[in-house]
Amino acid sequence: MEEINIKEFFIYLKRYIALFIIAIILAVGGIAVYDITIKKPIYQAKTMIVIAQSENNSSAASTLNDVNASQKLTTTYSEIAKSELVLGQVVDNLKLDESVKELGKNVSVSPVSDTSILNVTVKDLDAETSAKIANEIAKVFAKEVSKIYKLDNVSQLSIAETPQAPSNNTLTRDIILAGVIAVVAVAGFAFLRFYLDDTVKHGDNVEKIFGLPVAGRISKNDAKLKRDGDELVVERFPKAIVSENIKSLRTNLQFTAVDKNLKTILVTSTNAGEGKSFVSSNLAVSFAQADKRVLLVDCDLRKGRIHKLFRIPNTSGLSNLLTDDLAYLDEYVRNTNIANLQVITCGTYPPNPSELLASKKNRRLVKELRNKYDIVIFDGAPVGGLADSVILSSMMDETLIVTKDANTAKNDLMATKDALMKVDAKVAGIVFNMVSRNSSKYYNYYYYSESEK
Repeated sequence: MEEINIKEFFIYLKRYIALFIIAIILAVGGIAVYDITIKKPIYQAKTMIVIAQSENNSSAASTLNDVNASQKLTTTYSEIAKSELVLGQVVDNLKLDESVKELGKNVSVSPVSDTSILNVTVKDLDAETSAKIANEIAKVFAKEVSKIYKLDNVSQLSIAETPQAPSNNTLTRDIILAGVIAVVAVAGFAFLRFYLDDTVKHGDNVEKIFGLPVAGRISKNDAKLKRDGDELVVERFPKAIVSENIKSLRTNLQFTAVDKNLKTILVTSTNAGEGKSFVSSNLAVSFAQADKRVLLVDCDLRKGRIHKLFRIPNTSGLSNLLTDDLAYLDEYVRNTNIANLQVITCGTYPPNPSELLASKKNRRLVKELRNKYDIVIFDGAPVGGLADSVILSSMMDETLIVTKDANTAKNDLMATKDALMKVDAKVAGIVFNMVSRNSSKYYNYYYYSESEK
């Protein structure tokens, strides 16, 4: 396991804010309901008993010896006070509706250190009864001890009074404790998940782990973009942070291919839902804005959705073209409302997408598109478990692997990389998508212009 980054962990904890709140509410609410409605109030009464030797013995030496003897016997006296001999009489005298054994559980007797004094504490559900029992114990004890040890100087130092409030009224303490336990429990759960998390994160040393550079980092869409619902943010919100991230990705690709003739780019991912179509579409828009003649081809012949992003029909597309004559290519190319950008949708979902993409006709199509456009971006299917994008990657100038931040397992991403490398694909790098701006040190902040608002 890699060294834990404390700063990243506290940022990670922000994901659990809702869980913290829910846990605290449930814990505090539960303990409050229990303390107020279920827990029975217990009252506690106290008295003190002092034990000395005969008052008739007045010599100083005898008095000192008596005191020492009494101190040594306090433990014995404590056991006598809780014995059946004493408690049995108390039960009978007060006509208590409980056994001697049950009463003994609610009585505690403890000697005061270095004295011949006993503290007697009685707990009961009734305040007045607790005081009566404590005083009766002192009375019976004095009588029985005097008989056993021939003492005539056993006194009750303090009379037990009826307690005014329950001794177990710990509502405030219990609420605080419940809140602390809830916080610790959620934090512990979060730490365990963070510690065991084996997903790829934007802060990882990707080049060291996978031997691939980070081609770009794309932040999460903010609330305004999410409400808008249009995923073509580079066109709609050119000054948004996400748009700047896409433009940085475009620039990185151009620098990477400074000595190459970069014409074809495959955008794929390890798993579905990582944002490859979002990246490929906006990257195409970004190249078009840079005065490049761009074609975006939807090669996800299983769940392609480029037609949804550009809101164009998908009655015929790549799958139909590959079963037709390439001479009719122009009939399958659709214009968009974005200058310099055209699209070929995925078309009818075929039963054999891998065979179509591996066909000689598709290789001829890729070559023809290279000659016709400045940039051709292919939005491929996820690599995980499928051969579609692996086949395509061998025909491309560069391949981008889109990875949703903190979502893809490292082993899965490594498998994707290895699958592409086996066909000698030229992998430009990894694109981290949906990176939290709060957790990243890579972003400057941009703002929308008044006209965009």
